[in-house]
Parts: sequence; C-alpha cells; structure tokens
Amino acid sequence: MAVSDPVGDMLTRIRNAQMRNKTVVATPASTLRGRVLDVLQSEGFIRGYSETKFDNGSAEYSIELKYSDNIPVIREIQRVSRPGRRVYASVKNIPSVANGLGVSILSTPKGVMADHEARSQNVGGEVLCRVF
Repeated sequence: MAVSDPVGDMLTRIRNAQMRNKTVVATPASTLRGRVLDVLQSEGFIRGYSETKFDNGSAEYSIELKYSDNIPVIREIQRVSRPGRRVYASVKNIPSVANGLGVSILSTPKGVMADHEARSQNVGGEVLCRVF
C-alpha cells in the first residue's frame, strides 16, 4: 500500500509504539526518513536505528526508542509540513520549540537538520516536524 506522507507515517509509528511501551519499531526505509532519524539520534530522542535489507530489494529501519524511568523521552512529536499544506521558514522565522527544550527538524538546501544547526548555518527551509 502506498503512503502519501512517508515522514508522517514514520512519526505515527513512533508515537504508537511509545504508547504501547515498545522498545523497537519498524518502518520502511527511505533517504528522507533516514535523515530525520539521524537528527533524532543526534539530539538524543532515540537510541539509534539500523537498516535491514530484504531479498526483494526493499529495506526497513528498526528504530530503538529511548525511555527514562519507563517514560518516553519523546513527549510529543508532531508533523508540521504536510503534503496538503507545506510550511516553510526563513532563518529569522524558524520556530523555537518549548523555549529551546524541543527541536524543529527542517529540510534545507544543505540537508535535513535541527533548528539550532540551521540558524548557525544561516539557512531556512521546510519545517518537517517538531519534537519535544
């Protein structure tokens, strides 16, 4: 079944797995999903992820979720820019999440990165999601 919003599907899988206190969740692999997972891992929201390739040419990521005292580290994860409504931000208008405690993930011409990194590189782009 084709998914019209792959990043939104991945975020929903993470959200649903955390509600059930799962330690690992699987999602189909793609380049954009991998870059978003890189940011989540570097910001400390997930333990890590690994890619599994299958014989038919498809691949999937196994995402290791992170918990602190049986409470998920990711309290809220929201998709901002959707296929029906794209949201872009210039460097001056990059949204801050929870007064800097959270992270906005942006897709910029220099790659997918967190909001503080985009500000330091002086680049704006599409706001993919925000994590808190």
